[in-house]
Order: sequence, then structure tokens, then C-alpha cells
Amino acid sequence: MKFSGWSSPGNCSTTMSNSPSAKLAISPPMNLDDWAERVRRNDPRSVAQAITAIENRDPAGEQLLRRLFSFTGRATLIGVTGAPGAGKSTLVDALAVALRRRRHSIGILAIDPSSPFTGGAILGDRIRMQAHADDPGIFIRSMATRGALGGLAGPTFDAAMILDAAGMEFILIETVGVGQDEVEIARIADATLLLLAPAMGDDVQALKAGVMEIADIFVLNKSDLPGADRLEADVAAALTLTPAPSAWQPPIVRTVATRAEGVEELLGQVFWYLEEARRSGALHQRRTKYWRERILRIVHERLLAQVLLDDPADATLSGFAEAVAMRRSDPYSAADSLLRTATPPSGQPERGNRRRK
Repeated sequence: MKFSGWSSPGNCSTTMSNSPSAKLAISPPMNLDDWAERVRRNDPRSVAQAITAIENRDPAGEQLLRRLFSFTGRATLIGVTGAPGAGKSTLVDALAVALRRRRHSIGILAIDPSSPFTGGAILGDRIRMQAHADDPGIFIRSMATRGALGGLAGPTFDAAMILDAAGMEFILIETVGVGQDEVEIARIADATLLLLAPAMGDDVQALKAGVMEIADIFVLNKSDLPGADRLEADVAAALTLTPAPSAWQPPIVRTVATRAEGVEELLGQVFWYLEEARRSGALHQRRTKYWRERILRIVHERLLAQVLLDDPADATLSGFAEAVAMRRSDPYSAADSLLRTATPPSGQPERGNRRRK
């Protein structure tokens, strides 16, 4: 199998990217069927263009995914999350090396935060992965959050599906530095690794409900630093307090990612967890739950797009907003009225159809 070491030619890891002014719709680089076939053949430029189309919400991206969807579902998605400074990028790099030694093909999606002022992102995670730039078995893509919450970019899973269709066997997804309730990664990953590190402030803050509950495996990184024993004891104690323990008890694995210490043991635990999750049906249940949520989210987005179908609808929304601000109406009645303007009575054509006649 042949893959690109980078997602596009001439990458500069510190380039500001994904600012709102740069969100230009792209045209398909070729016929959609040809494009899909090139993605399936692992053509690096076609894969990169596909992810760009998805990030920019280009309609061609959705049409491409429709053609590729039946060829997805084979890759294993591993999420790597944790607080800033825990060593996520370094660990992802070490995991990629260990997986490549086993001759697996790897896709890496590194999520970077976007500036709240410019919308751009310094895609710096790739700086830590320069050693893989010429490896044909690794495809690395940085993605900006573009304001999305939860530690991921909005189209992260769609980008993972592109890499899946391109034949990647493992896809490593590195979140931005997350807080206690940023748990989106657990909804899309087959296995979620939560990184903790000693000497990073109040350890109890890292052990609260939310992010602690999403971990399939705890990774005590930088375990050569003082305080590692105490942190491991605190995590173990917290695990005994879970109200409804699952059949899988998340292990705590010590690593020093900068020296690749403990990485092979961690990878062994990941493989063991995946085997147990498949055997018990937990993995299938997780994926089914995700797709239920995803379908509803798509319905929600399309209903919202229908409500705001054209400029008159936007003007109507502004009028409702003015009425609510002046307390002449309430937001719930306004929402009901807006929905009624977007939903034609039974037997009448939709607004979009009337407009086209």
C-alpha cells in the first residue's frame, strides 16, 4: 500500500490555516466517481482534496462520502486526549512508530485550536511528527477546530472516513488540550486513551466526572517525574468509586513517550481492549449509538437549513429577534412561528419548490 507522509505538498507546519476568509468552496478536481476511485487507490493529493472539501463544507465533499461510505468501517480509530502539556503529540508519534513496526498503515488527525479573533490555527502538532514526513505508510493531517467544542473539529469523523476508505488500518485522532467535560472523542473512537501527567497542578481536578469516564485506558505519561506514584494511586482510587463499573476495568499504563518507554505495553492493552470490545458486542453498540446521534444531527442541520432557506427567512428571523428583544414575544413562540413559515401545509409544495416554479 502507498500513502502520503503529508496531507498536501509543501506543507508548512506553522502556517496559519482555516481562517474564515480562507473558506473557499472548491470544485471537484475531477469527476466524482473518478475522485472516489483515486481516494480508494490512496492517491495522496485526492485524499487531501477530499478532506479539504469536507472541512470547507463543499457539497462535493458530501457527494464523495456517499460514494465512499460502503468502503468504510474497516479502520480502527484510536482517540488520544488529555490536558494541554500531557504529551499527546509525543505519544501519538511513538504509537505511530510502534504500529509501523507491525507494518500497519496509519492515518493521523491532529486537531489544533482556532484563534477566537482570526479563526486561524497554527497547525503546530505536525512539528513533533517531522520524522514521518517521508514515510509512505503514514498520512498526517492537521485540522483546526473552527470554533467546534468538545476537543475535535466538526468534520473530524468525516475526515476519518476518507482515510478509512483510502485503506488506513489505524487512525490516530489527537484532540486539542481538553478540559473536564470535553468528551466528544469517546463518541467516535473505538478506543479512547486519556493521558494524565504528574506535576500539572491539582491532580484532583483531573479526576472529576466527565473526562475520567470516557477513558478505556488511562495513560500515566511522563511517569519518570516526581508525583507519578501518587497520581497513579489517585486514579486507581477514583476508579473504585465509579457507581456502575463496566465489564472492562480501564488499566493504568505508565509511559515516558519521549523515550518510547511503555509504548509497547500500551499498544498491547489497546489490542486487548479492542478484542474484548468486539467479543462482548460493546464496540458494535458504541458505533450504533454514534450513528443514531449522527443521523439526528444531520436531520437537525437540514431542518435548520430549511428554516433559513433564503434571505426572506433571514429577515423573518431578524424580525422575530427584534420582537423578543423588545419583549413583545417570547423565544419559544418565535421559534414555533419560524418553523411554521418553513413547513408548508399538507398537500402544498415546499417553499424551495414554489420558488423554482
